[in-house]
Amino acid sequence: QVQLVESGGGLVEVGGSLRLSCAASGGIFADYAMGWFRRAPGKEREFLSTINYSGSDTAYADSVRGRFTISRDNAKRMVYLQMNSLKPEDTAIYYCAAANNYGIGQKYHSWGQGTQVTVSS
Repeated sequence: QVQLVESGGGLVEVGGSLRLSCAASGGIFADYAMGWFRRAPGKEREFLSTINYSGSDTAYADSVRGRFTISRDNAKRMVYLQMNSLKPEDTAIYYCAAANNYGIGQKYHSWGQGTQVTVSS
């Protein structure tokens, strides 16, 4: 199994940007589709974005499409989430996750511990 560690969260003002990183260890990284999720206080976990094995295909939730960009570097075993035009409602704990298959609704078998993002108004 792959182990995942997120970083890059923090406090940012409305309209600002952050780039989250997720470092993977163990497993064959290029064999996994990767995803980003978040959980806001009092809300259920929300899918944000996914990227296929090579990075050639991506998908986004409507709530972040056009503002967030997912990418990966298989040589570095990293996946990233560039977040622009941040809003207060983006405040949440952000998680990266790995799946065996790519696509919306896939089951993710490995999760990081999360990184907090707080957007101040």
